[in-house]
Amino acid sequence: MNIPHKKSRTAHEVAARFEQLARQEKWFEIQDGLFADDVGSVEPPTATYLKDAEGRVAVRKKGEDWIKRIEAVHSTYTTSPVVGGNYFSVGRGFDLSVKDLGRVKIDEIMLYEVKDGEIVREQFFY
Repeated sequence: MNIPHKKSRTAHEVAARFEQLARQEKWFEIQDGLFADDVGSVEPPTATYLKDAEGRVAVRKKGEDWIKRIEAVHSTYTTSPVVGGNYFSVGRGFDLSVKDLGRVKIDEIMLYEVKDGEIVREQFFY
């Protein structure tokens, strides 16, 4: 597949690549290949599992810390993206066993903002 240069990618192209990687559960590859250096990651105000993070390094650490706590994956799904302007969203669900939390089931909407061919913000609604 011919992947356009970052700066010239549209939200549709970013969403298509996101979907390819998400279907394979390659979340760190999504961060490495699609996230801007100054990406923001926003959790709901009522979130108890994870906190907001700013910058690619902090967002990566947030993900790595969460992954380390997962003891078992019972099921996951990610829907196809819906694109509108510079944004796209996907539905995501998972059923996990997590250290110190037990079994966690979440169905969420993940919203992504694209600027200059990169994801500059991810926001979770659950």
